[in-house]
Amino acid sequence: MSAYMPLSLTELLRNNPYPGRGIVIGTTPDGRCAVSAYMIMGRSENSRNRIFVEQDGVVRTEPFVPSRLEDPSLIIYPAVRPWQNRLIVTNGDQTDTVLSGLKRGQSLEEALRVRSFEPDAPNFTPRISGLLTFADGSFSYEMSILKSGDEAGTACARYHFAYPPIPGTGHFLHTYQGDGSPLPAFSGEPERVQMEDDLDRFTDAVWNALNADNRISLYVRYTDLEGGAYRSRLINRHQ
Repeated sequence: MSAYMPLSLTELLRNNPYPGRGIVIGTTPDGRCAVSAYMIMGRSENSRNRIFVEQDGVVRTEPFVPSRLEDPSLIIYPAVRPWQNRLIVTNGDQTDTVLSGLKRGQSLEEALRVRSFEPDAPNFTPRISGLLTFADGSFSYEMSILKSGDEAGTACARYHFAYPPIPGTGHFLHTYQGDGSPLPAFSGEPERVQMEDDLDRFTDAVWNALNADNRISLYVRYTDLEGGAYRSRLINRHQ
């Protein structure tokens, strides 16, 4: 197989019972739409007590049953936020850090220098982020992962990736290599994956490939590169 051949996203998900939170960004095979997706999974009751809510293009996590919420610090945040010709997608409150940086003229990489991995020892969950930039009927995208440099959480390793749009190809970045205790952090470059022209078919395929016990929510957004309009699908296990 060619090193440039994209892998099946659904096969990657079926073979990984716990990728954790994940970001997918890419281009439909017909080259007409930018694809962005964000998924969350959970093992604890607190993590599983969540839903996605979309309002005015912003997607947030919210507690499904507010009275059962134990600690909101790492699980309640804006995950998807548009600003001007950009779309920010992250797995935590660094969404607003990136937004503030962009407003100051910073790049994604520069904005995230003030952030680190999550303080949830012994997992030290990576912070993953994506940024789509639209211009002149096309777009480009970047991805970032901030992860612990050692098992004690004493240093932060920072990785930044930038991609041009390639029809039919996307990249998948997620927090964990799989299940475990502690959870093993994602390693290597974002995985090159196949995209799909049809929003509904892609959304359903991804949702059905996620482990049924651990999946919580999925949001998928297709942005038309000519006019800028977008269509989205949102799935919550609790609704």
